[in-house]
Amino acid sequence: MTAISGDAPSAAADGTARGVEARLRAEVEGKVLFDDYTRHLFSRDASMYAIKPLGVVFPRHAGDVQAAVRAAAEAGVPVVPRGAGTSLAGQTIGPGLVLDMSRHMNRIVEIDTDRRTALVEPGVVQDQLNRAAAPHGLMFGPDTSTSNRATVGGMIGNNSAGSGSIRYGMTIDHVRELDVVLSDATPARFAPVDEAVREQRAALPTLEGRLYRELPHIVRENAAAIAAGMPRFWRRACGYRLDRLAGEDAGFDLAKFVVGSEGTLVLATRALVDLVPKPARTVIAVGHFTSVAGAIAATEDALACDPAAVEMMDRTILDLSRQKIEYASLGSILEGDPEALLFVSFTGDDERELVGRLERLTALWQRHGHGYHTLQAVTPQQQGSLLKVRKSSLGLLMAASEGTRRPLAFIEDTAVDPARLGEYTRRFKQVLDRHGLNAGFYGHCSVGCLHIRPFVDTADPSQVATMRSVAEEIKDLVREYGGVNSSEHGDGLARSEFNREIFGDELYEAMRRVKGLFDPDDRLNPGKIVDAPSMTDNLRDPALPPAGPLRTRLDFEVVGGMRGAADRCMNIGLCRKDGSGTMCPSYMATLKEEDSTRGRANALVKALSDPDPHRALGDGRLHEVLDLCLMCKACKSECPLGVDMATLKAETLAHHHDEHGVPRRSRLFASIRVLNRLGSATAPLSNLPGRLPLLRRLLDRLLGITPFRPLPVYVRGDLVSWFRRRGRKQPPGAAPGTRSPGPRSAAAPQGTVTFLADSFTTYTEPGIGRAAVELLELAGWQVALESRGCCGRSAFSKGLLDKAKDQARGLARLLAETTPPGSPVVGCEPSCLMTLRDEHRSLLPDDPAVADVSGRVRQVEELLAEALDDGRLRLDPDAWPAGRRILYHGHCHQKAEVGTAATVALLKRIPGAEVVELDAGCCGMAGSFGFESEHYETSMTVGNDRLFPAIGAEGEQTVVAASGVSCRQQIFHGTRRSAWHPVELVRAALPGEGVGAEDPAAVPEGGASR
Repeated sequence: MTAISGDAPSAAADGTARGVEARLRAEVEGKVLFDDYTRHLFSRDASMYAIKPLGVVFPRHAGDVQAAVRAAAEAGVPVVPRGAGTSLAGQTIGPGLVLDMSRHMNRIVEIDTDRRTALVEPGVVQDQLNRAAAPHGLMFGPDTSTSNRATVGGMIGNNSAGSGSIRYGMTIDHVRELDVVLSDATPARFAPVDEAVREQRAALPTLEGRLYRELPHIVRENAAAIAAGMPRFWRRACGYRLDRLAGEDAGFDLAKFVVGSEGTLVLATRALVDLVPKPARTVIAVGHFTSVAGAIAATEDALACDPAAVEMMDRTILDLSRQKIEYASLGSILEGDPEALLFVSFTGDDERELVGRLERLTALWQRHGHGYHTLQAVTPQQQGSLLKVRKSSLGLLMAASEGTRRPLAFIEDTAVDPARLGEYTRRFKQVLDRHGLNAGFYGHCSVGCLHIRPFVDTADPSQVATMRSVAEEIKDLVREYGGVNSSEHGDGLARSEFNREIFGDELYEAMRRVKGLFDPDDRLNPGKIVDAPSMTDNLRDPALPPAGPLRTRLDFEVVGGMRGAADRCMNIGLCRKDGSGTMCPSYMATLKEEDSTRGRANALVKALSDPDPHRALGDGRLHEVLDLCLMCKACKSECPLGVDMATLKAETLAHHHDEHGVPRRSRLFASIRVLNRLGSATAPLSNLPGRLPLLRRLLDRLLGITPFRPLPVYVRGDLVSWFRRRGRKQPPGAAPGTRSPGPRSAAAPQGTVTFLADSFTTYTEPGIGRAAVELLELAGWQVALESRGCCGRSAFSKGLLDKAKDQARGLARLLAETTPPGSPVVGCEPSCLMTLRDEHRSLLPDDPAVADVSGRVRQVEELLAEALDDGRLRLDPDAWPAGRRILYHGHCHQKAEVGTAATVALLKRIPGAEVVELDAGCCGMAGSFGFESEHYETSMTVGNDRLFPAIGAEGEQTVVAASGVSCRQQIFHGTRRSAWHPVELVRAALPGEGVGAEDPAAVPEGGASR
C-alpha cells in the first residue's frame, strides 16, 4: 500500500456508502452519520494529515462495534477507531468507517479499591477516571498533558505516557485485561494466560484460536530478530511489541501485546487497568536558565533527587503563554527573562520530605552553577499557573506560526537516554539549522523525550521535500544515539514509513505477519505501523482548494482571512475537555464533535473552501453545526490557538441572513435596548407577559421564547432618571452630564469617568448602576453617565452586523467626542463593556474613535480597588460578618478579554469576607440563548454541569456574586438563589450602611431582578 486516498467519490463508492449506511442504521443502536460535514469533521485529527472517511458511527456498546466491523468487512471498507481525535501522527483518520468511541462508550463500570483496578469503556477520559478514583486515594498512572480529553482507549492505542513516566511507566504497564472485537467481528477477552490455557484456546477453530496457535510460532521463529532489532530504550511507542511475548518469563499476554497497535489489530471495547496510589502532595522547582543547553545540563542533578518529572520548555513557549490571558499569569512569577525553564516535580505524602528534596536540588544547582534562579512552588496556589502552562505547552507550540508556516509534528517524539540528551539536542538543532527551520523546544528531560515542531508550509512542495529530508536525518540521528523514533505519540502516518529501516527487514516482516494474522483482509486502520504510505501523502493543507472570493463584514487579521481564522485550529481538542474551564460549554453538554470549537472550526473550513463560500455559509447543515455555540468567547482565551468562534459565528450568521432573511426573533433580540427602554417606561404593565401563562405560550409559538424561563422584570425608575433626579450642581469645570461627589466624599478629585449605562443595568437592574456610580463618586471621580447609544452587542450576537456596525460607530464617536481625552470608560455589564474592546475593533478596524475608546475601557472594579488601596474609599470593618463566604462566578466575556482578577481582588478587600472563585464554566444562559425554546434544555444542562451543584452545596449564609446579568438570571432560575453584582456587595460594606436592609444573604422574591 503506497497511499490512503481521501475523497474521490464515484458511482460505485456512492452505492457502497448508501448500502453500508442503510445496513448500519438498521443494525446499530448508536448514531450513524454519512453527511459531508460529519465526514469532513472526522477527516482530521491533531496531525498534519486529512483523509475523508466513508461515514461515522457512534457505537453505544460492544454489540454496535461488532455490527459495524461486520458491515464494513462485508462491504470491503476499512474501520478506524477513534477516541478524542488528538493523535499527533495521524492514527485516528482513514478511509472507510470511523468509530467514535468517545461519545457513548464512556462509562466507568467499576473501581475495585482492593485490587486497585478500574474497569472502563474506551471512551472514558483520563481526568474522568482520575476524578472517580481520587476519593479512594488512587489514580491512573500514565499522566498525559492531554489528560482532560485523552481517552483510555486512545492511550491504549498509542501506548501513551506523560511527564510522570519515570515513575509510572507507560500505558502498557497498567493494562491487565482487554475486551476486544477482532477483525472478523467476533468478541474476545485478552488477559495473561499460562501455557495450558493458551493451548486450550489454540485448539479453537476461530480467529481467536488462530492467534493463540500461530503467534507463538512467529515469536519463536524471529527470536533473534526481536532481540537484535527492537530498540533498547524502554520508553517506546512504535511497532508491534513482540518483545513482550518473547522470553521464558514473559508469559502469553495478548492484552499488553496489542497496546500501542493503533487499532490495526483489534478494537478495544472495555479495559481493566491498574490504578496507583495518588500522592497527597506535590512540590515543584522551576529552574531559570539562559539557554536550552543549560536547562538540559541541569537534568542530571534533578534526576539525582528522585523526582516524579523533569520537563523543559524554551522561550518560544514562554512568549506564547504571555500572549494569552489564560496563561499569562506565569510571566508574573518568573524571575527575569529566561531562555528556558526546567520544571522538576516531587510527589509523595510527606511534605517535609518533599521540601527537603526541593531544597537539596536548589543547593545542587547553586553548587554546580546551573541556572540563575530557582522558583520553589509548594502550595497548590503557587503551582496553578505553572501547571496550566506546562500541560498546555504542546498546544501553545501549535499556536505559533510564521506566515503560512505551521509548527508540525513529524519529528517531535524522539527519545534517547537522558545522559545523552544534551549532545543529542545539539545535533538535532544542527539538522534544523542546516535546513533553515525554526522550532520551539519542549520535552520530558527525565526520560530523554523531546517535542520539537519545526515551522513548515506543507502547501509549498519545496518545504515538503525539506520536511522529508529532516525526518530522515532525525531518524538516523536517533538510531545513532540508541533511542526511539516515537516515545509516546505512536507511528501513525508520520513515522510508520520508516519502520522497516528502524527495525530491520526480518523484524519488520515478522510485524507484517502479525498484522496479517490478526487482520487478514487489512481492514483495521490500514496504513499504520506496517505497509504505510509515504509520510508526505495525505497532507492536510495541500488538500484544501484555494479559498473562494468572499467579502466579510468583520475584520479577520490573519493570513487567509476568514478561512485562515477558522483553519487556525490544529485539532488539539482542548475544546473537548470537561470538569474545568469554560470552553466549550455545549460540547460538555452533548459530547458531540460538531458541538466543540474544533468541530465548528473544521465545518467552517469546509464551507469556506467552497467555490462560492458566501452561498456555503448559508447552508442549513452548517447552521446546525454552529447552532449550539453560545458565543461565550472562551475559545478566544482558553484555546491555545485562539480560535475565536464567537466572531466566526457572527459573520456566518450574517451570510445566512443574506441567503434566508433575518428571523423575527433575531430582530427582536437585536433591538434589546429599545425593548428594555419601552419595558421600563411602561412598567409594571410590561411585566404582565412574564406572569400570564397564555401570553408565555403565545411568545413560544410566535417567537420561540421558552415559557419555562422567567422573563426579566422591568423597573420603572431606571438608572438615567435616577441620575437626573438627584439634582446636584455640577462642580466648576465639570464635563456636561457629570455629577459631583456625594457629601460623604473627602477623596481627592480623580477627574471624569464615563459610566456606560447599558441596556440591562439601566432598565432591569438599576440598583447595580446606582451602587457603582455612588462608589465612584465617593472615590473622587466625577461620573458622566452615557446612555445615548447601544454598544451593539445584541445585534452582533445575532449576526446583524450592519446594524451592529452603525451602533458601534455611533457610540464610539459619541464617547470620543464628549469625554475628556484619556479618561476611563467603565461599566457593570461585562458583555457590553467588553464589546467596546473587542467587537468594535473587528467591526471598525480603521476607525480612530474606536481605537481611542477601546484603549480607555476599564473595569469599574479596577478603579474601586485602586481607591480602596489609596485610602480614597473606606469600608466598614464591621459591616460584613467575619468569615462569611462570597462565592463568585465570573462572566465568560470578562474571562476571555481581561480575566477576573480585578473583580476577585475587589471582593477580597471587603473586610471579613472569604472569597471563593468558582471554576464552574459557562452558566449556560449566554444572553438570549437561554430564552430560546429550542436551546432551553441545553442551557440548563450547561448550568447543571458545575455551576448549579457548586451553589447548591453552599450554606444559606454564603453570598453568591456574579458579574453578568445573564449569569444572575440563570443562577436564580437554576438554584433559587439570588446572585449579586460585586459592586453591590462593596456598596453594602460602606461605613454606616452595613448589610442591613439589603442583606445579600437574604433571597428576595424575584431573584436577580431586585
